Amino acid sequence: MSQLLRSAAILLIAGAAFASAALGQSPVQEAAIRKVLQSQVEAWNHHDLEGFMAGYWNSPELTFFSGATETKGWQATLDRYRKKYQAPDAEMGKLEMTDIQVEMLRPRSAFVRGRWQLALSNGKQPHGLFTLIFREFPEGWRVVHDHSSGE
Repeated sequence: MSQLLRSAAILLIAGAAFASAALGQSPVQEAAIRKVLQSQVEAWNHHDLEGFMAGYWNSPELTFFSGATETKGWQATLDRYRKKYQAPDAEMGKLEMTDIQVEMLRPRSAFVRGRWQLALSNGKQPHGLFTLIFREFPEGWRVVHDHSSGE
């Protein structure tokens, strides 16, 4: 009887692993995407916008949606961040990303959503939601589309 249970357990584990692989879910891919996000948070919190932008696809085809505004291109997105967070009267604050969910769409693309929050020196805490589309490139995983909303 124990041999039968052991065989059933092995089949169950193998089936779950196969189903996960068939759906494109990979712990390695998810970990790589989460590492990009963590690197972005670290760069932001060191006031390094270029380091933060390293997580984005460096292409004129990158899209960034915020509110009713669409920004197209890596450089335009960097310029937007500079204007909003590095102007003389602006502050980057401390960034935190939480409730991150990664869903693989294909082996080399993923849908990511979560929450962001900034802690500013004046006590304000702007926050919101984000939806990202990641693609894997030879240089690694990059955000190709960012739709962020906030208060």
